[in-house]
Amino acid sequence: MTSGIGRVWARLAVLLPARADMTEMGRSPRRDLLAGLTVAIVALPLALGFGVSSGLGAEAGLATAVIAGALAAVFGGSNLQVSGPTGAMTVVLVPIVAEHGPTGVLTVGLLAGLMLVALAALRAGKYMQYVPAPVVEGFTLGIACVIGLQQVPNALGVAAPEGDRVLVVTWRAVEEFARQPNWTAVALAAGVAVVMLVGARLRPTVPFSIVAVIAATVVAQLADLDAAAPIGDLPSGLRAPSLGFLDVSALGSLLAPAVAVAALAALESLLSASVADGMTVGQKHDPDRELFGQGVANIAAPLFGGVPATGAIARTAVNVRTGAGSRLAALTHAAILALIVFAAAPLVSKIPLAALAGVLLATAIRMVEIGSLRAMARATRSDAVILVLTAVATLALDLVYAVIIGLVVAGGLALRAVAKQARFDQVPLDRGDHSAEEHALLAEHIVAYRIDGPLFFAAAHRFLLELTDVADVRVVILRLSRVSTMDATGALVLKDAVEKLNRRGIIVMTSGIRPGQRQALDSVGALGLLRREGREYATTPEAINGARDHLRSAGLLPVVPRSKSVPDARTANEEAVR
Repeated sequence: MTSGIGRVWARLAVLLPARADMTEMGRSPRRDLLAGLTVAIVALPLALGFGVSSGLGAEAGLATAVIAGALAAVFGGSNLQVSGPTGAMTVVLVPIVAEHGPTGVLTVGLLAGLMLVALAALRAGKYMQYVPAPVVEGFTLGIACVIGLQQVPNALGVAAPEGDRVLVVTWRAVEEFARQPNWTAVALAAGVAVVMLVGARLRPTVPFSIVAVIAATVVAQLADLDAAAPIGDLPSGLRAPSLGFLDVSALGSLLAPAVAVAALAALESLLSASVADGMTVGQKHDPDRELFGQGVANIAAPLFGGVPATGAIARTAVNVRTGAGSRLAALTHAAILALIVFAAAPLVSKIPLAALAGVLLATAIRMVEIGSLRAMARATRSDAVILVLTAVATLALDLVYAVIIGLVVAGGLALRAVAKQARFDQVPLDRGDHSAEEHALLAEHIVAYRIDGPLFFAAAHRFLLELTDVADVRVVILRLSRVSTMDATGALVLKDAVEKLNRRGIIVMTSGIRPGQRQALDSVGALGLLRREGREYATTPEAINGARDHLRSAGLLPVVPRSKSVPDARTANEEAVR
Protein backbone atom coordinates (compact mmCIF):
# COMPACT_ATOMS: atom_id res chain seq x y z
CA MET A 1 0.00 0.00 0.00
CA THR A 2 2.72 2.42 1.04
CA SER A 3 4.83 1.57 -2.00
CA GLY A 4 1.85 2.15 -4.29
CA ILE A 5 1.22 5.60 -2.82
CA GLY A 6 4.91 6.32 -3.17
CA ARG A 7 4.85 5.46 -6.87
CA VAL A 8 1.81 7.67 -7.45
CA TRP A 9 3.46 10.58 -5.62
CA ALA A 10 6.69 10.08 -7.56
CA ARG A 11 4.74 10.26 -10.81
CA LEU A 12 2.88 13.41 -9.75
CA ALA A 13 6.10 15.02 -8.54
CA VAL A 14 7.51 14.78 -12.07
CA LEU A 15 4.51 16.75 -13.37
CA LEU A 16 4.71 19.54 -10.80
CA PRO A 17 6.71 22.79 -11.24
CA ALA A 18 10.41 22.43 -10.54
CA ARG A 19 12.99 24.78 -9.04
CA ALA A 20 14.64 25.04 -12.45
CA ASP A 21 11.54 26.86 -13.73
CA MET A 22 12.04 29.62 -11.17
CA THR A 23 15.72 29.83 -12.00
CA GLU A 24 14.90 30.21 -15.69
CA MET A 25 12.44 33.03 -14.96
CA GLY A 26 15.17 35.09 -13.30
CA ARG A 27 17.63 35.05 -16.19
CA SER A 28 16.18 37.78 -18.43
CA PRO A 29 13.13 39.29 -16.68
CA ARG A 30 13.11 42.53 -18.67
CA ARG A 31 12.90 40.71 -21.98
CA ASP A 32 10.18 38.39 -20.67
CA LEU A 33 8.14 41.29 -19.26
CA LEU A 34 8.25 43.08 -22.62
CA ALA A 35 7.26 39.90 -24.46
CA GLY A 36 4.37 39.36 -22.02
CA LEU A 37 3.12 42.92 -22.59
CA THR A 38 3.20 42.43 -26.37
CA VAL A 39 1.36 39.12 -26.17
CA ALA A 40 -1.30 40.63 -23.89
CA ILE A 41 -1.98 43.40 -26.41
CA VAL A 42 -2.36 40.79 -29.15
CA ALA A 43 -4.41 38.45 -26.93
CA LEU A 44 -6.97 41.00 -25.69
CA PRO A 45 -9.07 41.30 -28.86
CA LEU A 46 -8.70 37.56 -29.52
CA ALA A 47 -9.90 36.67 -26.02
CA LEU A 48 -12.86 39.00 -26.38
CA GLY A 49 -13.70 37.70 -29.84
CA PHE A 50 -13.44 34.02 -29.01
CA GLY A 51 -15.50 34.57 -25.88
CA VAL A 52 -18.26 36.17 -27.93
CA SER A 53 -18.02 33.47 -30.62
CA SER A 54 -18.32 30.69 -28.05
CA GLY A 55 -21.71 32.01 -26.98
CA LEU A 56 -20.72 32.74 -23.36
CA GLY A 57 -19.74 36.36 -23.91
CA ALA A 58 -16.58 38.44 -23.94
CA GLU A 59 -16.15 38.15 -20.16
CA ALA A 60 -15.79 34.36 -20.48
CA GLY A 61 -12.97 34.83 -22.97
CA LEU A 62 -11.14 37.24 -20.68
CA ALA A 63 -11.58 34.99 -17.64
CA THR A 64 -10.15 32.10 -19.62
CA ALA A 65 -7.16 34.10 -20.83
CA VAL A 66 -6.34 35.20 -17.27
CA ILE A 67 -6.96 32.01 -15.27
CA ALA A 68 -5.98 29.37 -17.82
CA GLY A 69 -3.13 31.53 -19.12
CA ALA A 70 -1.57 31.83 -15.67
CA LEU A 71 -2.06 28.23 -14.51
CA ALA A 72 -0.92 26.67 -17.80
CA ALA A 73 2.20 28.84 -17.67
CA VAL A 74 3.02 27.60 -14.15
CA PHE A 75 2.11 23.92 -14.50
CA GLY A 76 2.63 23.39 -18.26
CA GLY A 77 5.51 21.64 -19.94
CA SER A 78 6.71 24.48 -22.18
CA ASN A 79 8.62 27.61 -21.17
CA LEU A 80 7.16 29.55 -24.09
CA GLN A 81 3.58 28.36 -24.44
CA VAL A 82 0.77 30.92 -24.12
CA SER A 83 -2.67 29.46 -23.39
CA GLY A 84 -6.19 30.80 -23.53
CA PRO A 85 -9.38 30.62 -25.63
CA THR A 86 -8.74 29.64 -29.24
CA GLY A 87 -10.66 29.51 -32.45
CA ALA A 88 -10.43 25.73 -32.69
CA MET A 89 -11.97 25.34 -29.24
CA THR A 90 -14.67 27.87 -30.08
CA VAL A 91 -15.69 25.72 -33.03
CA VAL A 92 -16.25 22.79 -30.68
CA LEU A 93 -18.08 24.86 -28.06
CA VAL A 94 -20.74 26.41 -30.30
CA PRO A 95 -22.80 23.20 -30.71
CA ILE A 96 -22.37 22.43 -26.99
CA VAL A 97 -23.81 25.86 -26.11
CA ALA A 98 -26.69 25.31 -28.53
CA GLU A 99 -27.59 21.94 -26.99
CA HIS A 100 -26.67 22.27 -23.31
CA GLY A 101 -26.41 25.99 -22.64
CA PRO A 102 -23.64 27.89 -20.83
CA THR A 103 -23.65 25.60 -17.80
CA GLY A 104 -23.05 22.66 -20.12
CA VAL A 105 -19.92 24.33 -21.52
CA LEU A 106 -18.54 25.00 -18.05
CA THR A 107 -19.22 21.42 -16.96
CA VAL A 108 -17.59 20.10 -20.12
CA GLY A 109 -14.51 22.22 -19.42
CA LEU A 110 -14.17 20.81 -15.92
CA LEU A 111 -14.58 17.21 -17.13
CA ALA A 112 -12.10 17.80 -19.95
CA GLY A 113 -9.57 19.15 -17.45
CA LEU A 114 -9.84 16.00 -15.34
CA MET A 115 -9.36 13.89 -18.48
CA LEU A 116 -6.24 15.82 -19.44
CA VAL A 117 -4.75 15.27 -15.98
CA ALA A 118 -5.47 11.55 -16.37
CA LEU A 119 -3.79 11.53 -19.79
CA ALA A 120 -0.74 13.18 -18.26
CA ALA A 121 -0.60 10.55 -15.51
CA LEU A 122 -0.81 7.84 -18.19
CA ARG A 123 2.08 9.47 -20.11
CA ALA A 124 0.01 9.89 -23.25
CA GLY A 125 1.79 13.03 -24.45
CA LYS A 126 4.36 11.10 -26.48
CA TYR A 127 1.69 9.84 -28.89
CA MET A 128 1.30 13.30 -30.43
CA GLN A 129 4.28 12.52 -32.65
CA TYR A 130 2.22 9.90 -34.48
CA VAL A 131 -0.25 12.43 -35.91
CA PRO A 132 0.64 12.79 -39.62
CA ALA A 133 1.50 16.24 -40.95
CA PRO A 134 -1.30 16.22 -43.61
CA VAL A 135 -3.86 15.67 -40.83
CA VAL A 136 -2.49 18.65 -38.90
CA GLU A 137 -2.43 20.86 -42.01
CA GLY A 138 -5.94 19.83 -43.04
CA PHE A 139 -7.16 20.32 -39.50
CA THR A 140 -5.67 23.84 -39.38
CA LEU A 141 -7.15 24.76 -42.78
CA GLY A 142 -10.58 23.51 -41.75
CA ILE A 143 -10.43 25.44 -38.46
CA ALA A 144 -9.45 28.62 -40.29
CA CYS A 145 -12.47 28.24 -42.60
CA VAL A 146 -14.82 27.60 -39.68
CA ILE A 147 -13.49 30.59 -37.69
CA GLY A 148 -13.91 32.85 -40.71
CA LEU A 149 -17.46 31.66 -41.39
CA GLN A 150 -18.41 32.07 -37.72
CA GLN A 151 -17.62 35.79 -37.96
CA VAL A 152 -19.95 36.44 -40.89
CA PRO A 153 -23.03 37.40 -38.80
CA ASN A 154 -21.12 39.99 -36.70
CA ALA A 155 -19.19 41.22 -39.73
CA LEU A 156 -22.48 41.77 -41.58
CA GLY A 157 -24.12 43.35 -38.55
CA VAL A 158 -26.98 40.86 -38.26
CA ALA A 159 -28.16 38.84 -35.28
CA ALA A 160 -26.58 35.37 -35.22
CA PRO A 161 -29.11 32.91 -36.68
CA GLU A 162 -29.96 29.79 -34.68
CA GLY A 163 -28.16 26.55 -35.45
CA ASP A 164 -24.90 24.77 -34.79
CA ARG A 165 -23.84 24.07 -38.39
CA VAL A 166 -21.58 26.86 -39.45
CA LEU A 167 -22.42 26.62 -43.17
CA VAL A 168 -26.15 26.84 -42.47
CA VAL A 169 -25.75 29.73 -40.02
CA THR A 170 -23.55 31.62 -42.48
CA TRP A 171 -26.05 31.21 -45.30
CA ARG A 172 -28.92 32.44 -43.11
CA ALA A 173 -26.82 35.44 -42.05
CA VAL A 174 -26.16 36.34 -45.70
CA GLU A 175 -29.89 36.08 -46.48
CA GLU A 176 -30.70 38.37 -43.53
CA PHE A 177 -28.07 40.88 -44.69
CA ALA A 178 -29.53 40.84 -48.21
CA ARG A 179 -32.91 41.81 -46.79
CA GLN A 180 -31.51 44.54 -44.52
CA PRO A 181 -27.91 45.54 -45.34
CA ASN A 182 -25.68 46.98 -42.60
CA TRP A 183 -22.77 48.52 -44.44
CA THR A 184 -21.39 50.17 -41.30
CA ALA A 185 -20.62 46.81 -39.72
CA VAL A 186 -19.13 45.56 -42.97
CA ALA A 187 -16.87 48.63 -43.20
CA LEU A 188 -15.65 48.24 -39.61
CA ALA A 189 -14.94 44.53 -39.97
CA ALA A 190 -13.23 44.93 -43.33
CA GLY A 191 -11.19 47.91 -42.13
CA VAL A 192 -9.88 46.09 -39.05
CA ALA A 193 -9.01 42.98 -41.09
CA VAL A 194 -7.20 45.01 -43.78
CA VAL A 195 -5.20 47.01 -41.22
CA MET A 196 -4.11 43.82 -39.49
CA LEU A 197 -3.15 41.98 -42.67
CA VAL A 198 -1.37 44.87 -44.36
CA GLY A 199 0.24 46.08 -41.15
CA ALA A 200 1.62 42.63 -40.37
CA ARG A 201 3.44 42.67 -43.70
CA LEU A 202 4.85 46.17 -43.29
CA ARG A 203 5.67 46.15 -39.56
CA PRO A 204 5.44 42.59 -38.14
CA THR A 205 6.48 43.71 -34.64
CA VAL A 206 3.62 46.24 -34.22
CA PRO A 207 0.40 44.85 -32.62
CA PHE A 208 -1.94 46.12 -35.33
CA SER A 209 -4.88 44.15 -33.93
CA ILE A 210 -5.20 46.39 -30.87
CA VAL A 211 -4.47 49.49 -32.97
CA ALA A 212 -7.26 48.60 -35.40
CA VAL A 213 -9.74 47.74 -32.64
CA ILE A 214 -9.07 51.02 -30.80
CA ALA A 215 -9.47 52.97 -34.04
CA ALA A 216 -12.73 51.20 -34.89
CA THR A 217 -14.08 51.82 -31.37
CA VAL A 218 -13.18 55.53 -31.51
CA VAL A 219 -14.79 55.93 -34.93
CA ALA A 220 -17.94 54.16 -33.78
CA GLN A 221 -18.19 56.33 -30.66
CA LEU A 222 -17.43 59.68 -32.36
CA ALA A 223 -19.75 59.02 -35.26
CA ASP A 224 -22.40 57.56 -32.94
CA LEU A 225 -22.89 54.61 -35.26
CA ASP A 226 -25.97 52.78 -34.01
CA ALA A 227 -25.38 49.99 -36.47
CA ALA A 228 -22.04 49.15 -34.79
CA ALA A 229 -23.29 47.04 -31.89
CA PRO A 230 -20.81 47.00 -28.97
CA ILE A 231 -19.74 44.00 -26.91
CA GLY A 232 -21.87 45.04 -23.96
CA ASP A 233 -21.23 45.50 -20.27
CA LEU A 234 -18.36 43.54 -18.74
CA PRO A 235 -18.00 42.77 -15.04
CA SER A 236 -15.24 44.81 -13.41
CA GLY A 237 -13.45 41.76 -12.03
CA LEU A 238 -13.41 37.99 -12.20
CA ARG A 239 -16.30 35.86 -11.04
CA ALA A 240 -15.77 34.26 -7.63
CA PRO A 241 -14.93 30.54 -7.80
CA SER A 242 -18.07 28.39 -7.65
CA LEU A 243 -19.29 24.89 -8.42
CA GLY A 244 -22.89 26.08 -8.74
CA PHE A 245 -22.88 25.56 -12.51
CA LEU A 246 -22.45 21.80 -12.21
CA ASP A 247 -25.49 19.81 -13.33
CA VAL A 248 -24.87 16.30 -12.03
CA SER A 249 -27.91 14.90 -13.83
CA ALA A 250 -26.45 15.92 -17.22
CA LEU A 251 -22.99 14.44 -16.70
CA GLY A 252 -23.80 11.34 -18.77
CA SER A 253 -24.82 13.36 -21.84
CA LEU A 254 -21.81 15.66 -21.45
CA LEU A 255 -19.15 12.94 -21.40
CA ALA A 256 -18.90 12.70 -25.18
CA PRO A 257 -18.48 16.48 -25.66
CA ALA A 258 -15.94 16.47 -22.82
CA VAL A 259 -13.91 13.79 -24.59
CA ALA A 260 -13.98 15.92 -27.76
CA VAL A 261 -12.83 19.01 -25.86
CA ALA A 262 -10.06 17.10 -24.06
CA ALA A 263 -8.84 15.56 -27.32
CA LEU A 264 -8.76 18.96 -29.02
CA ALA A 265 -7.03 20.61 -26.06
CA ALA A 266 -4.36 17.91 -26.04
CA LEU A 267 -3.85 18.01 -29.81
CA GLU A 268 -3.70 21.79 -30.19
CA SER A 269 -1.60 22.38 -27.06
CA LEU A 270 1.03 19.79 -27.93
CA LEU A 271 1.12 21.01 -31.52
CA SER A 272 1.60 24.60 -30.35
CA ALA A 273 4.38 23.56 -27.94
CA SER A 274 6.11 21.69 -30.78
CA VAL A 275 5.90 24.79 -32.97
CA ALA A 276 7.49 26.85 -30.19
CA ASP A 277 10.34 24.34 -29.89
CA GLY A 278 10.93 24.56 -33.63
CA MET A 279 11.17 28.36 -33.51
CA THR A 280 13.91 28.36 -30.87
CA VAL A 281 17.24 26.74 -30.09
CA GLY A 282 17.64 24.69 -26.93
CA GLN A 283 13.97 24.67 -25.89
CA LYS A 284 12.13 21.34 -25.58
CA HIS A 285 8.74 20.89 -23.98
CA ASP A 286 7.62 18.01 -21.77
CA PRO A 287 4.44 16.67 -23.43
CA ASP A 288 3.09 14.91 -20.33
CA ARG A 289 3.62 17.95 -18.15
CA GLU A 290 2.00 20.11 -20.82
CA LEU A 291 -1.11 17.92 -20.67
CA PHE A 292 -1.07 18.24 -16.88
CA GLY A 293 -0.83 22.02 -17.06
CA GLN A 294 -3.68 22.25 -19.56
CA GLY A 295 -5.71 19.93 -17.34
CA VAL A 296 -5.19 22.12 -14.27
CA ALA A 297 -6.04 25.22 -16.34
CA ASN A 298 -9.27 23.70 -17.64
CA ILE A 299 -10.32 22.53 -14.20
CA ALA A 300 -9.90 26.04 -12.78
CA ALA A 301 -11.17 28.21 -15.67
CA PRO A 302 -14.84 27.08 -15.44
CA LEU A 303 -14.86 27.93 -11.72
CA PHE A 304 -14.38 31.58 -12.73
CA GLY A 305 -16.84 31.45 -15.64
CA GLY A 306 -14.22 30.71 -18.30
CA VAL A 307 -14.44 28.41 -21.31
CA PRO A 308 -12.10 25.47 -22.08
CA ALA A 309 -8.62 26.59 -23.11
CA THR A 310 -5.67 25.27 -25.08
CA GLY A 311 -2.20 26.32 -26.03
CA ALA A 312 -2.60 29.10 -28.62
CA ILE A 313 -0.31 28.81 -31.63
CA ALA A 314 -0.63 32.44 -32.74
CA ARG A 315 0.01 33.93 -29.28
CA THR A 316 2.81 31.46 -28.61
CA ALA A 317 4.47 32.45 -31.88
CA VAL A 318 4.24 36.14 -30.93
CA ASN A 319 5.73 35.29 -27.54
CA VAL A 320 8.71 33.55 -29.14
CA ARG A 321 9.26 36.23 -31.79
CA THR A 322 9.35 39.01 -29.20
CA GLY A 323 12.18 37.34 -27.29
CA ALA A 324 10.50 35.39 -24.47
CA GLY A 325 12.80 32.94 -22.73
CA SER A 326 10.82 31.66 -19.76
CA ARG A 327 7.34 31.24 -18.24
CA LEU A 328 7.50 34.77 -16.89
CA ALA A 329 6.33 36.11 -20.26
CA ALA A 330 3.11 34.04 -20.26
CA LEU A 331 2.48 34.95 -16.61
CA THR A 332 2.94 38.63 -17.46
CA HIS A 333 0.43 38.31 -20.30
CA ALA A 334 -2.14 36.88 -17.89
CA ALA A 335 -1.46 39.54 -15.25
CA ILE A 336 -1.90 42.41 -17.73
CA LEU A 337 -5.18 40.96 -18.97
CA ALA A 338 -6.34 40.65 -15.34
CA LEU A 339 -5.47 44.33 -14.82
CA ILE A 340 -7.56 45.22 -17.88
CA VAL A 341 -10.49 43.21 -16.52
CA PHE A 342 -10.41 45.13 -13.21
CA ALA A 343 -9.46 48.60 -14.46
CA ALA A 344 -10.70 49.00 -18.04
CA ALA A 345 -13.91 46.96 -18.29
CA PRO A 346 -16.10 49.98 -19.18
CA LEU A 347 -13.82 50.90 -22.07
CA VAL A 348 -13.55 47.34 -23.36
CA SER A 349 -17.34 47.00 -23.33
CA LYS A 350 -17.64 49.71 -26.02
CA ILE A 351 -15.67 47.73 -28.65
CA PRO A 352 -17.96 47.01 -31.65
CA LEU A 353 -18.68 43.35 -32.35
CA ALA A 354 -17.90 44.00 -36.02
CA ALA A 355 -14.36 45.09 -35.05
CA LEU A 356 -13.79 41.82 -33.19
CA ALA A 357 -15.17 39.97 -36.20
CA GLY A 358 -12.54 41.71 -38.32
CA VAL A 359 -9.80 40.62 -35.89
CA LEU A 360 -10.89 36.99 -36.12
CA LEU A 361 -11.30 37.13 -39.90
CA ALA A 362 -7.72 38.35 -40.22
CA THR A 363 -6.60 35.68 -37.75
CA ALA A 364 -8.31 32.98 -39.80
CA ILE A 365 -6.62 34.20 -42.98
CA ARG A 366 -3.20 34.27 -41.32
CA MET A 367 -3.67 30.72 -40.03
CA VAL A 368 -3.55 29.40 -43.61
CA GLU A 369 0.03 28.78 -44.73
CA ILE A 370 -0.24 28.60 -48.51
CA GLY A 371 3.34 27.37 -48.91
CA SER A 372 2.84 24.49 -46.46
CA LEU A 373 -0.45 23.48 -48.08
CA ARG A 374 1.10 23.55 -51.54
CA ALA A 375 4.09 21.50 -50.44
CA MET A 376 1.88 18.94 -48.69
CA ALA A 377 -0.44 18.62 -51.68
CA ARG A 378 2.50 18.08 -54.03
CA ALA A 379 4.26 15.52 -51.82
CA THR A 380 2.14 12.48 -52.67
CA ARG A 381 -1.40 11.85 -53.79
CA SER A 382 -2.14 10.22 -50.44
CA ASP A 383 -1.00 13.30 -48.53
CA ALA A 384 -3.21 15.51 -50.69
CA VAL A 385 -6.23 13.25 -50.13
CA ILE A 386 -5.69 13.19 -46.35
CA LEU A 387 -5.28 16.98 -46.19
CA VAL A 388 -8.43 17.73 -48.23
CA LEU A 389 -10.52 15.09 -46.47
CA THR A 390 -9.54 16.34 -42.99
CA ALA A 391 -10.24 19.96 -43.95
CA VAL A 392 -13.66 19.12 -45.43
CA ALA A 393 -14.57 16.96 -42.44
CA THR A 394 -13.55 19.79 -40.09
CA LEU A 395 -15.80 22.18 -41.96
CA ALA A 396 -18.77 19.86 -42.42
CA LEU A 397 -18.70 17.65 -39.34
CA ASP A 398 -16.85 17.98 -36.05
CA LEU A 399 -13.22 18.76 -35.27
CA VAL A 400 -12.54 15.57 -33.32
CA TYR A 401 -14.35 13.45 -35.88
CA ALA A 402 -12.30 15.17 -38.57
CA VAL A 403 -9.04 14.27 -36.85
CA ILE A 404 -10.23 10.68 -36.33
CA ILE A 405 -11.22 10.42 -39.99
CA GLY A 406 -7.88 11.87 -41.04
CA LEU A 407 -5.98 9.43 -38.82
CA VAL A 408 -8.00 6.44 -40.05
CA VAL A 409 -7.55 7.34 -43.71
CA ALA A 410 -3.85 8.08 -43.18
CA GLY A 411 -3.42 4.74 -41.41
CA GLY A 412 -5.28 2.92 -44.16
CA LEU A 413 -3.20 4.50 -46.91
CA ALA A 414 -0.02 3.78 -44.98
CA LEU A 415 -1.00 0.12 -44.57
CA ARG A 416 -1.78 -0.02 -48.27
CA ALA A 417 1.66 1.35 -49.09
CA VAL A 418 3.33 -1.10 -46.71
CA ALA A 419 1.32 -4.00 -48.10
CA LYS A 420 2.50 -3.14 -51.61
CA GLN A 421 6.07 -3.58 -50.42
CA ALA A 422 5.43 -7.27 -49.69
CA ARG A 423 6.85 -9.37 -52.55
CA PHE A 424 6.24 -12.99 -53.40
CA ASP A 425 8.86 -14.08 -55.94
CA GLN A 426 9.81 -17.43 -57.38
CA VAL A 427 13.56 -17.96 -57.04
CA PRO A 428 15.84 -20.44 -58.82
CA LEU A 429 16.99 -23.51 -56.92
CA ASP A 430 20.58 -23.54 -55.70
CA ARG A 431 22.57 -26.02 -57.81
CA GLY A 432 24.68 -27.00 -54.79
CA ASP A 433 26.35 -30.37 -55.43
CA HIS A 434 23.62 -31.62 -57.76
CA SER A 435 24.46 -32.80 -61.24
CA ALA A 436 22.95 -31.02 -64.22
CA GLU A 437 20.56 -33.95 -64.80
CA GLU A 438 19.47 -34.07 -61.16
CA HIS A 439 19.04 -30.30 -61.05
CA ALA A 440 16.78 -30.47 -64.09
CA LEU A 441 14.68 -33.14 -62.37
CA LEU A 442 14.54 -31.05 -59.19
CA ALA A 443 13.41 -28.01 -61.18
CA GLU A 444 10.61 -30.10 -62.68
CA HIS A 445 9.20 -31.07 -59.30
CA ILE A 446 10.25 -28.31 -56.85
CA VAL A 447 9.45 -24.61 -56.83
CA ALA A 448 10.90 -22.15 -54.30
CA TYR A 449 9.37 -18.81 -53.30
CA ARG A 450 10.92 -16.03 -51.29
CA ILE A 451 8.60 -13.74 -49.31
CA ASP A 452 10.00 -10.24 -48.74
CA GLY A 453 8.42 -7.68 -46.47
CA PRO A 454 5.41 -7.85 -44.12
CA LEU A 455 2.97 -10.77 -44.15
CA PHE A 456 -0.02 -9.24 -42.38
CA PHE A 457 -3.72 -8.67 -42.93
CA ALA A 458 -3.29 -6.00 -45.59
CA ALA A 459 -1.10 -8.20 -47.82
CA ALA A 460 -2.11 -11.73 -46.83
CA HIS A 461 -4.99 -12.20 -49.28
CA ARG A 462 -2.81 -11.48 -52.32
CA PHE A 463 -0.23 -13.92 -50.97
CA LEU A 464 -2.85 -16.67 -50.65
CA LEU A 465 -4.07 -16.20 -54.20
CA GLU A 466 -0.57 -16.31 -55.66
CA LEU A 467 0.62 -19.25 -53.60
CA THR A 468 -2.35 -21.54 -54.22
CA ASP A 469 -2.10 -20.81 -57.94
CA VAL A 470 1.28 -22.53 -58.35
CA ALA A 471 1.92 -24.91 -61.21
CA ASP A 472 1.67 -28.69 -60.97
CA VAL A 473 4.74 -29.52 -58.89
CA ARG A 474 5.37 -31.93 -56.02
CA VAL A 475 7.17 -29.68 -53.49
CA VAL A 476 6.88 -25.97 -52.65
CA ILE A 477 9.64 -24.37 -50.56
CA LEU A 478 8.78 -21.12 -48.75
CA ARG A 479 11.78 -19.03 -47.76
CA LEU A 480 10.58 -16.92 -44.79
CA SER A 481 13.81 -15.39 -43.50
CA ARG A 482 13.03 -12.04 -45.16
CA VAL A 483 9.51 -11.68 -43.75
CA SER A 484 9.75 -8.48 -41.70
CA THR A 485 6.57 -9.00 -39.69
CA MET A 486 3.73 -11.48 -39.45
CA ASP A 487 0.38 -11.16 -37.68
CA ALA A 488 -2.36 -13.68 -36.96
CA THR A 489 -3.99 -13.07 -40.35
CA GLY A 490 -0.75 -13.75 -42.18
CA ALA A 491 -0.18 -16.93 -40.14
CA LEU A 492 -3.74 -18.14 -40.84
CA VAL A 493 -3.32 -17.47 -44.55
CA LEU A 494 -0.05 -19.40 -44.55
CA LYS A 495 -1.72 -22.33 -42.78
CA ASP A 496 -4.67 -22.22 -45.20
CA ALA A 497 -2.32 -22.21 -48.19
CA VAL A 498 -0.37 -25.20 -46.83
CA GLU A 499 -3.56 -27.18 -46.28
CA LYS A 500 -4.89 -26.37 -49.77
CA LEU A 501 -1.63 -27.39 -51.42
CA ASN A 502 -1.48 -30.58 -49.34
CA ARG A 503 -4.97 -31.53 -50.55
CA ARG A 504 -3.60 -31.25 -54.09
CA GLY A 505 -0.77 -33.61 -53.17
CA ILE A 506 1.84 -30.85 -52.99
CA ILE A 507 4.26 -30.90 -50.06
CA VAL A 508 5.11 -27.52 -48.47
CA MET A 509 8.45 -26.98 -46.76
CA THR A 510 9.67 -23.82 -45.03
CA SER A 511 13.07 -22.37 -44.23
CA GLY A 512 14.38 -19.50 -42.14
CA ILE A 513 11.44 -18.95 -39.80
CA ARG A 514 12.46 -16.19 -37.40
CA PRO A 515 11.85 -16.38 -33.65
CA GLY A 516 9.47 -13.42 -33.83
CA GLN A 517 7.26 -15.24 -36.33
CA ARG A 518 6.96 -18.45 -34.37
CA GLN A 519 4.43 -17.14 -31.87
CA ALA A 520 1.97 -16.08 -34.59
CA LEU A 521 2.44 -19.35 -36.50
CA ASP A 522 2.14 -21.43 -33.35
CA SER A 523 -1.01 -19.63 -32.14
CA VAL A 524 -2.99 -20.65 -35.24
CA GLY A 525 -1.54 -24.17 -35.54
CA ALA A 526 0.54 -23.51 -38.65
CA LEU A 527 3.84 -24.28 -36.93
CA GLY A 528 2.52 -27.59 -35.59
CA LEU A 529 1.32 -28.54 -39.06
CA LEU A 530 4.80 -28.08 -40.51
CA ARG A 531 6.60 -29.74 -37.62
CA ARG A 532 4.32 -32.75 -37.70
CA GLU A 533 5.46 -33.61 -41.16
CA GLY A 534 9.07 -32.63 -40.48
CA ARG A 535 8.93 -29.91 -43.11
CA GLU A 536 10.47 -26.99 -41.23
CA TYR A 537 14.15 -26.34 -41.92
CA ALA A 538 16.63 -23.78 -40.65
CA THR A 539 18.10 -22.98 -44.08
CA THR A 540 17.05 -23.20 -47.69
CA PRO A 541 19.77 -25.74 -48.67
CA GLU A 542 18.49 -28.05 -45.96
CA ALA A 543 14.95 -27.64 -47.31
CA ILE A 544 16.14 -28.49 -50.84
CA ASN A 545 17.87 -31.63 -49.54
CA GLY A 546 14.68 -32.54 -47.70
CA ALA A 547 12.68 -32.07 -50.88
CA ARG A 548 15.18 -34.22 -52.80
CA ASP A 549 14.82 -37.00 -50.22
CA HIS A 550 11.05 -36.81 -50.55
CA LEU A 551 11.24 -37.07 -54.33
CA ARG A 552 13.57 -40.09 -54.06
CA SER A 553 11.16 -41.84 -51.69
CA ALA A 554 8.38 -41.12 -54.18
CA GLY A 555 10.47 -42.66 -57.00
CA LEU A 556 10.78 -39.40 -58.89
CA LEU A 557 14.56 -39.16 -58.42
CA PRO A 558 17.11 -41.97 -58.69
CA VAL A 559 18.50 -43.22 -55.38
CA VAL A 560 22.24 -42.41 -55.24
CA PRO A 561 24.80 -42.44 -52.43
CA ARG A 562 24.64 -39.20 -50.41
CA SER A 563 28.41 -38.88 -50.09
CA LYS A 564 28.33 -36.17 -52.68
CA SER A 565 26.10 -33.98 -50.68
CA VAL A 566 27.49 -31.50 -48.23
CA PRO A 567 26.69 -32.43 -44.59
CA ASP A 568 23.95 -30.22 -43.17
CA ALA A 569 24.03 -28.20 -46.39
CA ARG A 570 26.65 -25.86 -45.02
CA THR A 571 27.59 -24.33 -48.31
CA ALA A 572 29.61 -21.17 -48.64
CA ASN A 573 26.64 -19.25 -49.93
CA GLU A 574 24.22 -20.56 -47.33
CA GLU A 575 23.31 -17.14 -45.94
CA ALA A 576 22.79 -15.72 -49.42
CA VAL A 577 20.08 -18.25 -50.29
CA ARG A 578 18.23 -18.41 -46.96
